[in-house]
Amino acid sequence: MSQQTPRIRTRKPAPTARTKMTTGGKIGLTLLAVLVAAAVAVAAVLGWFVTRVSTSYEGNTETLTEAFPEEETRPAERQDNAQNILLLGSDTRGAIDEGTLDGPQDSRSDTMMVMHLPADRDGIYFTSIMRDSWVDIPGFGEAKINAAMAYGGLPLTVQVVEGLIGTRIDEVVVIDFEGFKDLTNALGGVTVTNTVAFEANGHNFPAGDIKLNGEEALDFVRARKNFADGDYQRVRNQQAYMKAVVKQMISSETLTNPTRLIAMVDAISPYLAVTEGVTTEYIVQTAASLRNVRTSDLYFMTAPTTGVGTSADGQSIILLDPEGMAQLREAFETDTLAEYYAAHN
Repeated sequence: MSQQTPRIRTRKPAPTARTKMTTGGKIGLTLLAVLVAAAVAVAAVLGWFVTRVSTSYEGNTETLTEAFPEEETRPAERQDNAQNILLLGSDTRGAIDEGTLDGPQDSRSDTMMVMHLPADRDGIYFTSIMRDSWVDIPGFGEAKINAAMAYGGLPLTVQVVEGLIGTRIDEVVVIDFEGFKDLTNALGGVTVTNTVAFEANGHNFPAGDIKLNGEEALDFVRARKNFADGDYQRVRNQQAYMKAVVKQMISSETLTNPTRLIAMVDAISPYLAVTEGVTTEYIVQTAASLRNVRTSDLYFMTAPTTGVGTSADGQSIILLDPEGMAQLREAFETDTLAEYYAAHN
């Protein structure tokens, strides 16, 4: 019986980590590499975008270095996280160009709003102060509030406003109305809800929702003599425009369009003058704190008045309501503008 040659079985070497790699694993690594590359690309683009916006804003915007009154004349600093930003609008372009807003001005502020950011950041409250409101201006006696700019520049204007609301103004933003035109066009137009039909400079503004281009927006916010109640309707129109602009700015159509965002900053920054604290970083941080705010969380009101009167020297003036102002002042001081708004609007 012949012997069978034994079979010799060869063993394959144990697979190494590399030989164990499956096709799926290779795809996974490739996908990861692509994602990492994409993330780096996005970060680079985002970094460029932030730098581009910052350069435009800080390069074109005037900084107000002495906008606040002497410390001893001011209300105490707040102990909460609420903020008050004074917004001033003017038809006088030269004031911003000359960089002299800190001192007395020949021009007067045409629009005055206090933007209140509550500590909980659940909304934004805009309070308009009528430009012809009759107030006591320290060192000058009684006069229209918009005369404070002519008498003592921004420091005196801030002092008067702080006296009215009983709390500090944290920052100041001054904008020339001409900037509204370019900003509106950069946003692709804004749609406002117009409550009173009127015509101005050849533009027709019917009642209802209307879309404005830059030239139309400028006439819309400037018009005053077109209305029976004059500046009252002008203030309402300015508030309607502000609401429309903010709505357009926070829309997904704008926030997801870097080109439009850059155009918006390029358009408005040459017409701005801001206090030193309003840096790009401050704007980004403030915007982040307001990330849950929607259009329905914007609240507009006007400092309470009792109507139109005449001063001793024959000027047509707006009379502030003492009792109503006391209630408004308390709401500012205690950060309860939400309750005040609900009770009065």
